[in-house]
Amino acid sequence: MDKFAGQKSAGAFLYPTLDPFDQRMLDVGDGHRVYVEQCGRPDGVPVIVLHGGPGGGCSPAMRRYFDPKHYRVILFDQRGCGRSRPHASVEDNTTWHLVRDIELIRETLGINTWIVFGGSWGATLSLLYAQSHPDRVLYLALRGVFLMTNAELGWFYGGGAGQFWPEIWSRFTDPIPADERGDLIAAYNRRLFSDDLATETRFARIWTAWENTLASIGNDGPGGDSPAEYARAFARLENHYFHNGGFLEEDGQILRDVGRIGDIPGSIVQGRYDMICPPAAAHRLHKAWPGSKLTVVPRAGHALSEPGISAQLVRTMNALRTRFEPGT
Repeated sequence: MDKFAGQKSAGAFLYPTLDPFDQRMLDVGDGHRVYVEQCGRPDGVPVIVLHGGPGGGCSPAMRRYFDPKHYRVILFDQRGCGRSRPHASVEDNTTWHLVRDIELIRETLGINTWIVFGGSWGATLSLLYAQSHPDRVLYLALRGVFLMTNAELGWFYGGGAGQFWPEIWSRFTDPIPADERGDLIAAYNRRLFSDDLATETRFARIWTAWENTLASIGNDGPGGDSPAEYARAFARLENHYFHNGGFLEEDGQILRDVGRIGDIPGSIVQGRYDMICPPAAAHRLHKAWPGSKLTVVPRAGHALSEPGISAQLVRTMNALRTRFEPGT
């Protein structure tokens, strides 16, 4: 989950956007090439940024949470989205492919250990990567926790969030025949993978608008349509992952395996009024993970660009400057 929104009112809390000192297309196998960039201090404390979605792609504004005099910031577009190619492809595109890609990026860049920073689906991926490679993670900085459970998908695609946004929920459900509305993820899957570009684009924009409208506490209704190319990649990838339960072994796998990150410290920043990823998941994770610190931001929703969330994330990363020094 998670489309990045603009950085307007949060700007005072953020570092200036810097140009990358390294940009490349990395061949990760299976016919996929992913876009990778580095910015900040070349010999700084490395931090990998994992974007949301799946399918959201990274943004230049995502560089602004890190002191460029201290951090070596690595961002990449996950398979099938952003500048990665092939675009909107779900072939050989699973959670475990992405975990493998993150490791390949680390090895390619010659990094031993790093901070992992992710929000929404990026938080999901951060946790799964850390559980798979705990010896490579210095710290987990998470925002808007999504544990990839059936309950969370049921909340957002089964009518829970729709109780608060009934008019927007109708825009999401009305294009689907009544006899298919019992499983909206499956219904959209049939249309997003119809092999008809016009149909896929139409339903991709509806899918994307439902999430985008609920992303920020300040939204009063839907904005304009997302660009067709972006919407199609975002919707297809997100639906593909959710239709397959995130490719996890079982529902609740992240909390099942939370002991694997027991020695990793971390922080969780959560909006109190997050309609996409309600705070209950963050609370459950915090209770199960002794090394975590949970900060609930009042009067904030889901988006990375929420002023209170942006400010807290900058505070978190600034506080870590005394904990992890360049060259460590």
